[in-house]
Amino acid sequence: MPVLRSQLDPTSEAARADREAVLGALERIRELQQKVLAGGGEKYAERHRSRGKLLARERLDLLLDEDSPFLELAALAGTHDPAETVGGVSGIGTVSGVECMIGANDPTVKGGAVGPSGVAKQLRMLEIAERNRLPLISLTESAGADLPRQADIFVPGGASFKGISRLSAAGIPTLSIVFGSSTAGGAYVPGMSEFTVMVKNQAAVYLGGPPLVKMAINEDTDDETLGGADMHARVSGLADYLARDERDAIRIGRQIIADLRWRKRGPGPTESADEPLYAAEDLLSLAPMDLRRPVEVREILARVLDGSRFSEFKPLYGTTLVCGWGSIHGYPVGILANNGILFSEEANKGAHFVQLANAREVPLLFVQNITGFMVGSRYERGGIIKDGSKLINAVSNSAVPHVTLMVGASYGAGNYGMSGRAYDPRFVFTWPNHRIAVMGGRELAGVMSIVQRQKAEKAGQPYDEAADAQTREFVEAMVDGQSDAVYASGRLWDDGVIDPRQSRTVLGLALSAIDSGPVVGTRAFAPFRM
Repeated sequence: MPVLRSQLDPTSEAARADREAVLGALERIRELQQKVLAGGGEKYAERHRSRGKLLARERLDLLLDEDSPFLELAALAGTHDPAETVGGVSGIGTVSGVECMIGANDPTVKGGAVGPSGVAKQLRMLEIAERNRLPLISLTESAGADLPRQADIFVPGGASFKGISRLSAAGIPTLSIVFGSSTAGGAYVPGMSEFTVMVKNQAAVYLGGPPLVKMAINEDTDDETLGGADMHARVSGLADYLARDERDAIRIGRQIIADLRWRKRGPGPTESADEPLYAAEDLLSLAPMDLRRPVEVREILARVLDGSRFSEFKPLYGTTLVCGWGSIHGYPVGILANNGILFSEEANKGAHFVQLANAREVPLLFVQNITGFMVGSRYERGGIIKDGSKLINAVSNSAVPHVTLMVGASYGAGNYGMSGRAYDPRFVFTWPNHRIAVMGGRELAGVMSIVQRQKAEKAGQPYDEAADAQTREFVEAMVDGQSDAVYASGRLWDDGVIDPRQSRTVLGLALSAIDSGPVVGTRAFAPFRM
């Protein structure tokens, strides 16, 4: 297979400037991640430990196989909203040799209560587990719904229990390890799981706690009598295993996973997983914060693909969309990568390539840096709408797994044609320079200004230039604030903002998770308008 040759000079002034800018953005993201990692803060962490309990991430560390990777997902969920309950950890890790989806409540944050973003995060994790056939492990200690936000979570929150049931119905195992009080919605997680482990003298699972029972039926009771681990193990039957302590509960959980004899259904890595010829460190110089700066996407591929090998498809046609075949950590992939705006030629080329990948049953990697499809009378007359629709048609109906990496702009219908979130990619990851919106803030503000100016001219009215300038400034700031990487990740428009240098590792872990299920293509596409 041909090998990509790099022309990048990472020591150039421009490359060094881009590197420093993205390092600054990464530092800001790390500071935000540290706040999430701190949970409810040192005070609540110490109170939790004083009760002989482990913190959420300590439980996770004990559960995972030693020295195995953990792909954390949606780490910034809810951080865009100051009023949001931000806590808990979710991701894919290896337990007893089995890749699993793992979710852990953080009881130091409002007792592990779940807010709107927490619900959205749970639903996304369940979706990933189902589509990729990953056993689900819930490390449970939750007060249920964040009651002040109940109007935002009651209806969608019910889908989380449906999701656990759907996993079981699909033959995907589910396990809940209960470490503490789990009330109302928190109680249904062990109730819906196939296997349940509870910690003696610590776990308490009930639909309504003692205060609610007293209010509802005037019964005096306590945690242990109402829903203690011993009662559930001996009387109700909700607990399948009774653990002495948290470490014993995790040991039992690991044994349950080992006893599954779980096997992947994918073809596995079939290619040589050689390291790229060029340093991952160079990727920092390929992530300009100024998205008006063009980036040669082959330079990115040369630092992500095995051995920097890439067999390009139609290299002389539709040149602003780079398509071809390669592999990452041994997993074959078909690649569609933006190298500029999309024209009709690129749309036709992309639709063709998506069909080929489905015929070959090879997963697709979309590398997005796109401002959209070309506009203007020449291109409208040339059929840009029908050609762009072909690409969106192909992506919409493609059955092979998609992974999307957003390395710059993601604007307008370009997002759709390159398998944005609405098109159900198995995973979506972004770089810190990423921006996503209908269009850029400057462009959107300008369009609104032109429309209002034309309206005033038609009405024969004077145009208020001062008000126009003020409106443009406001709109541009609003759109820019709502389109940056942190805001988008907080809204769960992606599965995480990653360090560009970790792209190969993250994509490899995603492809490994996808390999838990079969890769099946399709030839069933909607009619292509010719």
